[in-house]
Amino acid sequence: MALSNKKNKETSHEKETGNSLNRQWQILSRLPNGKWIGTRDLQEQLAREGIVISLRTVQRDLNQIAERFPIESNGATPQGWRWKSDAPLQSLPHMNSSQAITFMMVEEHLKHLLPPSLLTEINPWFDLARRSLTTQQNNVRQWINRVRIIPATQPLIPPIIERKAQTAIYEALLQDKQLECVYSSRSKQKEDTTYTLNPLALVQRGAIIYLVCTRLDKSEIQTFALHRFKSATVLEQRALHPVDFDIDHFIDSGVLGFRIDLNSPTTDVELTLTMHNQHATTFFESKLAKNQNIIPLDDERVQISATVPLNSQLVWWLRGFGQKIERIEPEHLAQLVWETKE
Repeated sequence: MALSNKKNKETSHEKETGNSLNRQWQILSRLPNGKWIGTRDLQEQLAREGIVISLRTVQRDLNQIAERFPIESNGATPQGWRWKSDAPLQSLPHMNSSQAITFMMVEEHLKHLLPPSLLTEINPWFDLARRSLTTQQNNVRQWINRVRIIPATQPLIPPIIERKAQTAIYEALLQDKQLECVYSSRSKQKEDTTYTLNPLALVQRGAIIYLVCTRLDKSEIQTFALHRFKSATVLEQRALHPVDFDIDHFIDSGVLGFRIDLNSPTTDVELTLTMHNQHATTFFESKLAKNQNIIPLDDERVQISATVPLNSQLVWWLRGFGQKIERIEPEHLAQLVWETKE
């Protein structure tokens, strides 16, 4: 009987030691560099992982950890903890569920926008994220199965991109180097063209990824679809940048909606739409522009006005409303929208 009791005590002690190590490992993995994290915040994060313990236990664990690892307390009430500023870089082979979900969503939705050289470095983190979500059992883990991103338009299968060309394009952008490439025109009647490009940015629009750049022989900012590159090589020369280029301003200008006239720049238009109340729900919920205004014309109709870029995307979008739009101004935009409906 004495031997049995001793064995039970040893088993219980081993289990408690294992639980403590796992708990302290979880705490250690959550301590930030630079900023402080409070003990109550740590307690709440642990609870989301299924580890429910008292605040006193968290504090006791942190004091024990501080005896072996370079972490520090700010002495406040309640206490805040962090890694010391002179602590060596730590690489803990652990990932909590919230971190794992973040990596999984990055892999699913953004992986194709990352340079292969960076992907090589973070692929182990993607693997660790998958393993972590497989072994963890909690509500946070279920988030990955409860969130989806779907396109607002007809979904299309992305075109095939030449992988070696894509790798070179991404590396040129990452290293800020010029790029020599062979590009296939959208028109099958034209021959492939060789360009020297200055990469500026990457933009995904629907299923298509575009390289925003300038040509060596032209200062105009242009877009090239990645799937039309036949080949690409990174050059030693540094890329030349327009002084005032800003990717957000470039997107806001409406250029990526594509020009109606390739020989003219995209311009803004004062758009005015007249339609029935019940068909104008979209504009009440989501604005066309910051200066959008909706004026009731009578009990049934409204007039929507906004300043928007005049491009092909606007024309295609307005056509999607069909006969729900009673009137479009200005007249030249109305003609573009209705020309295929006559």
